[in-house]
Amino acid sequence: MFFLFGFGTKQRDLGPGAVRTCPNCGNTSTWARVQESRQLTVFFVPVARWGRRQLEVCTICSTAVEV
Repeated sequence: MFFLFGFGTKQRDLGPGAVRTCPNCGNTSTWARVQESRQLTVFFVPVARWGRRQLEVCTICSTAVEV
């Protein structure tokens, strides 16, 4: 008998965030708000999630800042 399992990161889009100036690329734009969590899957079905956090991501260079 064998089990097919894996670990990964899941991101869920929460819509637009604040208008910010990016510290990496220097552009001012509306950032995207994302919820990120780690998950364990067994046979491609999520079994457990932990480490949830909300991030805002620059839509130009993908730099992330925790909110």
